[in-house]
Amino acid sequence: MRKFKYLSAYILASTVYISFTSYGIWTYLPLIFSFIFIPLLELVFKPSAKNFTKEEQQKLKKDPFFDLVLYTVVLVHVGFLIFFLFTIQEPVSNFELIGRILSFGVLCGIFGINVGHELGHRKNRFQQFLGEILLLTSLETHFLPYHNSGHHYHVATPKDPATAKKGELVFLFWFRSQIGSYLQAWEIETKRLKNKNNPFFSFKNRMLIYTIAQLLLLSVIYAVFNFNTMIAFIGAALFGILMLETVNYIEHYGLLRKINENGKYERVLPQHSWNSNHRVGRTILFELSRHSDHHFKASKHYQLLDSTPNSPQMITGYPGMMLLALIPPLWFKIIHKQLEQFQRDLN
Repeated sequence: MRKFKYLSAYILASTVYISFTSYGIWTYLPLIFSFIFIPLLELVFKPSAKNFTKEEQQKLKKDPFFDLVLYTVVLVHVGFLIFFLFTIQEPVSNFELIGRILSFGVLCGIFGINVGHELGHRKNRFQQFLGEILLLTSLETHFLPYHNSGHHYHVATPKDPATAKKGELVFLFWFRSQIGSYLQAWEIETKRLKNKNNPFFSFKNRMLIYTIAQLLLLSVIYAVFNFNTMIAFIGAALFGILMLETVNYIEHYGLLRKINENGKYERVLPQHSWNSNHRVGRTILFELSRHSDHHFKASKHYQLLDSTPNSPQMITGYPGMMLLALIPPLWFKIIHKQLEQFQRDLN
């Protein structure tokens, strides 16, 4: 029955439905659920570092249930995008309009980008395509080439824009990471095309296709609805992107790989990513917070990720740590203490 816990992600979807069909403070329910209710729950439930046995992992790996959950997330997210575009047409107060925009933004962050990230790591082209759809509906399509061929290669080094430096403010990191990753995605794709002797202006250029797809999506929203609806969608997508970048900030904050005698960086190890075993956040985010193992072996499916003993541990789950990052003095005080303790233990 433990596998059915991932269906709890649909609790988030139900809060978005309530937001789109209600008024007043209820339009902010997904925010309240994600960033108040979940962090409070994680103060009650103790984290679990328990891992599956090899026999259990083999069964989980073959079970189609876990992929089916992701497929339904794609359908739900696209359905809510259409629902959102129509609900924006309803005359409501600015307070309620902002609530609904932020609510879909939460869905863009957790369903669109997070599950898009999971599917984007798959080798199956159909699954990758589903990941591209999710990222398209969150206006973050450059994420795939950058993340898979840039971030996973350069993580915990100065070459990676999505690795936060010690002492760096999250508000400045948002811009450095998003702009840097976008530019790096073009560099990666240009190099790939050159290595395969493919022309820049071709259907082989993923970044070009992604850009055209995003512009087409915005154009369709503008043509079918209106300019205000397009701006509302962009606002929701931007909020989802800010959630992504805040997660990026906390995942590798202050961690650096050593340079070996040959002048190259040491291989990526569990110690180069912050890990969280807090169960509620893990479940809602499809085990994203077991990030140390994800970077150690990126091909692992979410249900198989382990808790790694040699990784730095967060004091709470992702939602709570994201809130903490938005209060820099408190964040620095807590995370620097954790970082220094981890480095002492490591040495």
